[in-house]
Amino acid sequence: MLTASRSSAVRALVERGPAASVVDRFVAGTSVDDVVAAARRIAVDRLVTIDHLGEDTTDRASADAIAAAYVALLGRLRADGLADRVEVSVKLSALGRGLPADGDTIALDLARQVCAAAAEAAGTTVTVDMEDHTTTDSTLAIVRELRADFPWVGAVVQAQLRRTEADCRELTGLGSRVRLCKGAYDEPASVAFRRRSDVDRSFVRCLRVLMAGEGLPMIATHDPRLIEIARFLADRSGRDPADYELQMLYGVRPRAQTELAAEGLRVRVYVPYGTEWFGYFMRRLGERPANLAFFVRSLVSRG
Repeated sequence: MLTASRSSAVRALVERGPAASVVDRFVAGTSVDDVVAAARRIAVDRLVTIDHLGEDTTDRASADAIAAAYVALLGRLRADGLADRVEVSVKLSALGRGLPADGDTIALDLARQVCAAAAEAAGTTVTVDMEDHTTTDSTLAIVRELRADFPWVGAVVQAQLRRTEADCRELTGLGSRVRLCKGAYDEPASVAFRRRSDVDRSFVRCLRVLMAGEGLPMIATHDPRLIEIARFLADRSGRDPADYELQMLYGVRPRAQTELAAEGLRVRVYVPYGTEWFGYFMRRLGERPANLAFFVRSLVSRG
């Protein structure tokens, strides 16, 4: 599935076929109106982070357009009274980091524009998504730069990478926000754990570091066992439910999301939108067998 997510031929096949209607489970439409409506529904009992889909931008105009879309979205959240419950997540590759000339500088400048819009909206925040391992150092360097002016900027770390426990120790200072996920990229064994059990053990080690730190741990997993471990470690560390977040993807285990929120836990839903949904959608299928099974059943029923 991860290989297919990079195939233009597979993309054309999926976009033309009945799969496009199945995407609605995982992607909240293509427009700002679509995603704001979804966020408003979710924000009744949970929190939200919105991702404007797009990555690996190949020209400056596209990077500028994505940054402008985030700025407009944040203005809309402010106008609609949602800024205190909805934040945004950004990928630096969408903001031009991969451009051949001054990519890091361009991405940093555009990310600053997004953060400034979030600060103006008041009450909301920005989290910088992590991508494949070749960009980890660049991403964390840009996060550090952004935090100089916007200390609430969130960082993302991936438990599958061997370096992540050490990264957690450096990131979890007072006021920091760190999202811990397993990781959705096909990484080599030289830098990443390949077995699921090893990734899970790494996840727990990183959890211990974050829960013992001074920041806000944001635990991104759908695994019930890891959620229970997170709750146990939070309690042992003396954290109230407001002192950490459980984060899940839009369309994945929605009942569990609402049940956890009903228990008084802080639950945030990652809600993507936009026309560039293909790569995101294919990675979601590749992450969990249950997602792929849902996809196949939907195609059969629609066929």
